[in-house]
Amino acid sequence: MKKRYDRIAPVYDSLEYLMEKGKMKDWRQKLWQKVKKKIDKESMALLEAGVGTGKNIAYYPNGIEIYGIDFSPKMISKAEKKLKKQNKEAKLLEMDIQNLDFEDNYFDLIVTSCVFCSVPDPIKGLEELKRVLKEDGRIIMLEHMRSQNKFMGKMMDLFNWVSLYTWGANINRRTIENIKKAGLEPVEVNDLMSDIVKEIELKK
Repeated sequence: MKKRYDRIAPVYDSLEYLMEKGKMKDWRQKLWQKVKKKIDKESMALLEAGVGTGKNIAYYPNGIEIYGIDFSPKMISKAEKKLKKQNKEAKLLEMDIQNLDFEDNYFDLIVTSCVFCSVPDPIKGLEELKRVLKEDGRIIMLEHMRSQNKFMGKMMDLFNWVSLYTWGANINRRTIENIKKAGLEPVEVNDLMSDIVKEIELKK
């Protein structure tokens, strides 16, 4: 999986160009508006888990401690360029979401966007986010997942191999179920595109 994302890093933004020009950009903006409303002191720490090529860097809030992680060094390299161009401050690190190198209860806020389609063991990844989240912290996610519609769900199962072997994304992950299995509690779940794309807020 890591090698696959390293391989496509140079063209990743081009592959998702049409998606970003469509609804995805609006969804990102709304996601980060929600994040910013939860920032009430400068001592807060924020983690973007799965920074990718840095598409969210433009929305990073100023004045707080921010980390961005990704398991692909070539994705991180692309994100570093955006960080410099956007004149934002954050620490970008190569790290596996399934084995985070942060102490327990460290982050006030954790953000993911279209990440849990590609984590090899999504429950383990979610458990790690839970571990590093403060007791009163929040995880805010923008994720796509398998439809609960019987026909659509079966179609997503059927064609999952195409996206998986093209760019490493599973389109049939049962993310809400995985969240509950990881011991996280949904605070708010909003459908953005049918029941496939959702904005989700979680707590311990």
